[in-house]
Amino acid sequence: MKHIVVVMIFFNVNNGISSHSQSVDIDEPHTYTPPKHYFQTSSFDETDLDGDDIGVKNPLDRGPYFDISASRNVTALVGNTAYLNCRVRNLGNRTVSWIRHRDLHVLTVGKATYTSDQRYQSVYNPALDDWSLKVLYPQPRDSGVYECQISTTPPVGYSMTLSVVEPITTIVGGPDLYIDTGSTVNLTCIVRHLPEPPPLILWTHNGEEINYDSPRGGVSVITEKGDITTSYLLIQRAKTSDSGKYTCSPSTANPITVNVHVLNGEQPAAIQSGPALQSSLVLSGCCCLVLLLLSMTMTTSSSSSSSGGGGLRWSAVR
Repeated sequence: MKHIVVVMIFFNVNNGISSHSQSVDIDEPHTYTPPKHYFQTSSFDETDLDGDDIGVKNPLDRGPYFDISASRNVTALVGNTAYLNCRVRNLGNRTVSWIRHRDLHVLTVGKATYTSDQRYQSVYNPALDDWSLKVLYPQPRDSGVYECQISTTPPVGYSMTLSVVEPITTIVGGPDLYIDTGSTVNLTCIVRHLPEPPPLILWTHNGEEINYDSPRGGVSVITEKGDITTSYLLIQRAKTSDSGKYTCSPSTANPITVNVHVLNGEQPAAIQSGPALQSSLVLSGCCCLVLLLLSMTMTTSSSSSSSGGGGLRWSAVR
């Protein structure tokens, strides 16, 4: 009987220990403490948290990083303000700087400009976490690589390329076009190196805007927009009155002018502008004057030689 009691007591004791161990495994929370570098310590400090909150940090939290959804290539027009957008997440107490790769010059730190060239400015948009580098009146020499840098240890950077282009406007066949009376005038204006197509292309004739609904009729324009924008000015049944200066003026690029000559049986070589004709006459006159002076000089020299009898004499200095 005693043996039975002892066995029962021992069994109850073991059951109690087992029950206690099982309750510990169920009731005590199982926590995982990730490595220190997973924490986003730049946005908060551990001293601001209670002891119970330190263990529930999200292991996916991290320090500042770049949002790379924006384009790394920026094209700007000469003279038009350029923006290089750098979007930084979880910046915390870090600082964003802009550095020019060409000479490793620090342009901005935070919101302050760190260069004597005041065309460079830092613009911060808190709603988007954007730290933009603003470049006023950009020139082709400003083209190159710029780096947005975060003051971590070690620093991390995100490079962007700025291309400052000057648009080029040309008219095919210019600067002079010769058209036969009754044929169709086709003026083709091409605009290159624009970050986006010009909103408007204006055509003028002798300084006046062309009216496509005029009683003359037969005048139309077709514009194709894209990386290269092309505008076609078509004038049907050309008349001599259609001669003159035609200018293609894109709203975001330089204008270009072409001289149109509508021929009425003349030869193109016989048509010259006033200044060109005057220049040709002056040049011809100068040539005739030079030939006349040379002729007179040769005649005078021949006369002097025949009257002297002895011709030219040479003397030597000893």
